[in-house]
Amino acid sequence: MTPKPPEIERAQEQLFSGDLSAREKYSALVVGRPGWGALLKYEFVQLVSQNVPGALGLALRKTFFPSLLGACGRNVIFGQNVVLRHPHKIRIGDNVVIDDNCLVDAKGTTNRGITIGSGVFVGRNTILSCKNGDIDLADGANVGFNCEIFSASRVTIGRDTLLAAYCYVIGGDHDVSDPAAAVLAQGRRSAGVTVGAGAWLGAGAKILDGVAIGDRAIVGAGAVVREAVPDGAIAVGIPARIVGQRDAAVNS
Repeated sequence: MTPKPPEIERAQEQLFSGDLSAREKYSALVVGRPGWGALLKYEFVQLVSQNVPGALGLALRKTFFPSLLGACGRNVIFGQNVVLRHPHKIRIGDNVVIDDNCLVDAKGTTNRGITIGSGVFVGRNTILSCKNGDIDLADGANVGFNCEIFSASRVTIGRDTLLAAYCYVIGGDHDVSDPAAAVLAQGRRSAGVTVGAGAWLGAGAKILDGVAIGDRAIVGAGAVVREAVPDGAIAVGIPARIVGQRDAAVNS
């Protein structure tokens, strides 16, 4: 018998629970660590650097943001209004850009969090969001603006993979097994998503939970991918279907 996956608590339930004080709720949802020390450190860094414009803001964030993170390499650039949640579970390599207005949220009670490799670019307004899941962006990955990568278990983006603007990679889904109950009342489930090395997701592509995209595969703009895409395949449409193979052109 397949074990039932752990229930993913909704933010509303955490925010309006009567068991914790307002400070404790904020610490649990945003800071990720209990106690006044962690809270005051987090708030100080946000106050002196998060919203500061221009070169001064870049310098301040480069100085102070690493003190909140689990690990941070050399030459990491944080744009204006970058929001970090549970930052002690965020690890970043060298020569990384996280552009303006991004949310990097490693929230969870038992997860490892978010790992961003070296040479990664994360475009502005992009959301990396965990609900007790993990997100891994391998070295050289490029995530365009206004993308969302969500994980309630495990989402992996391979080395040198390109996500064009407005891509959604959704490592989680709603449980709809009970037709008599509201979808919101049935919780969530997650099988995770894997996108292989050197793949390209066109603008507006949506990769649904449980899908594996192979190495060097191409997913066309606006496609909705519900099933696996093999290495080197080209998939387009709603739902996405395989229409070609990159290797065929190479071998012909």
